[in-house]
Amino acid sequence: MNRKVQRVIFLTLSLGLVSACSPRIDDLIAYTQQVKATTTAVVEPYPEFNQQPAFEYTASSFRSPFARPVDRSSPVVQTTNNNCLQPDFERKKEPLEKYGLDSLTLSGTFFTQGIRWVLFKTNEGNLLKGRVGSHLGLFFGKITSINDESIIIEQLLPDGTGCWQREKTTLSMNSSAGDNNNV
Repeated sequence: MNRKVQRVIFLTLSLGLVSACSPRIDDLIAYTQQVKATTTAVVEPYPEFNQQPAFEYTASSFRSPFARPVDRSSPVVQTTNNNCLQPDFERKKEPLEKYGLDSLTLSGTFFTQGIRWVLFKTNEGNLLKGRVGSHLGLFFGKITSINDESIIIEQLLPDGTGCWQREKTTLSMNSSAGDNNNV
C-alpha cells in the first residue's frame, strides 16, 4: 500500500511541475488579435490582359526545320592536268593512310620470311606495320627504304596548280609523334 501512496504523490507532484512550466503567452495572443483587427490587407487588382489574336502559320510551303536540307550543289569535279604528276585516286587506301605522318611514331623494324617490316605507333596507341611499297600518310606517301633507325617516305604534295610534286621525308626512331612537320 505504501507503494500506491508513493505513486499518487509522484503523479501529483509531476502534474504540478508540468502545469507550473506552461508558457505565458496571453500578451502575445492579445497583440496578434489587435494587429489583425486594425490592419487591412491591400491587394492591387490584376492588370487587364488583352486577348491576343491566334497565330496563323503561313510557312507550310517551306522546308520543315526538322528535315535535312536537300543537297542541290553540283558535284565537285576534280580537274586533273594530264601533263604533270598525278596520284592514283582510284587506288584502295591502306590502314596507314588514315594517319598523318605527324601522328605516327617509328617503333621498330623486324624481319620475317626475308621481308623487312617496320612498326608504327599511332597517337591512340595502336601498332601498325608496313614494308617497302606500303602507302602511308595523308599525301599519298609510300615507303621507299627501311633502315635500322629510320625509313624514307616519298609523298606527293599538291603544288596548287593541279599538279603534284614528289617530296622525300625521313622518319627516325628518335622522332616522336608530332615532330614531323608533315600532316
